[in-house]
Amino acid sequence: MKVTQAQFRAGLLDPSLPAPKGLANPDGAQASKRFDVYRNNVAVSLTEALIAAFPVIYKLVGDRFFRAMAGVYLRKHPPSSPLMMYYGDKMPQFLRRFEPAKSLPFLSDMARVELAMRHSYHAADATPIDGQALAELTPEKLMGTKFGFASATYVLPSDYPTYSIYHANTEDGAPKAVMRPEAMLIARPQFDPKQTLITPATAIFITSLMAGNALGVAMTAAGRDLDLGATLGLLLGQNCITTLN
Repeated sequence: MKVTQAQFRAGLLDPSLPAPKGLANPDGAQASKRFDVYRNNVAVSLTEALIAAFPVIYKLVGDRFFRAMAGVYLRKHPPSSPLMMYYGDKMPQFLRRFEPAKSLPFLSDMARVELAMRHSYHAADATPIDGQALAELTPEKLMGTKFGFASATYVLPSDYPTYSIYHANTEDGAPKAVMRPEAMLIARPQFDPKQTLITPATAIFITSLMAGNALGVAMTAAGRDLDLGATLGLLLGQNCITTLN
């Protein structure tokens, strides 16, 4: 009997299922033990990939909790790509619905941060604009200008102190997080992604620009709390802006 890919995959991800019929040892007997070993190795490998992808969450919840959670996740969301650097993209949605994690409601947003850091690291290189090109625009033209952004750029607002939690768990001597909303900009000005704590108005402004709105529209959305000069300086300094339209 031939084993289909669907049967093999189903058995591989569900430990309650027996080895697919048709898998045999050299002596012709059902290869149950060999399949169990292989199934366990796959689960362990995917769990280790998730630990590498979400080191802050791993540190926050501990080894035992994370491995149990990963076991549930990998069976609900098996890899869709052979590139393990992209595995875990469904983790934010998963954590929002994962009942044992309800006491840590910020975990979903932390997963978004860790995914963004990873995606920013692997994003394609981009050539930033010369800041002089922006300075040469007349005020009228500036208000109607639309910005193109490097694919390594992310804006992540949160109802929780994700920036502070991240740094408290990745840097020695970083202050403890105070439970309040925070927003961050993630960019890759050189080789590694960098986080910058930003105001809510700045987050709204950059998000509006990244959605394709002109600068004047983004300023209106951000409101009076926006420091335009400082925000444009930040975007230029982090090599976020790649085109002016």
